[in-house]
Amino acid sequence: MPLFLVNARDKANSLDLRMSVRPTHLEWAAEHAHKVRAGGPVFAEDGETFIGSTSIVEFDSLQDAKDWFASDPYVKADLFESVEIVPFKWSFGEGKPE
Repeated sequence: MPLFLVNARDKANSLDLRMSVRPTHLEWAAEHAHKVRAGGPVFAEDGETFIGSTSIVEFDSLQDAKDWFASDPYVKADLFESVEIVPFKWSFGEGKPE
């Protein structure tokens, strides 16, 4: 099954929005964990300030990956400034699919 890289960056000054939606987002993520090879928040250079989210997900098609991402509570809350969803090939690293 194809893999896709999802890179999303938060809008400026959106920490309060992210934190208010986070519990719902985490519930959603747990329900879809079987589709996620790796994922989590992205931080600013200080290592503490949330600035986005990145995931490697497994779907039959790019459109399926886009449809899945559109159901994320963060997306519905309009948290992201930019989103990139592109095909991904895992070439090396622990956890590489067979």
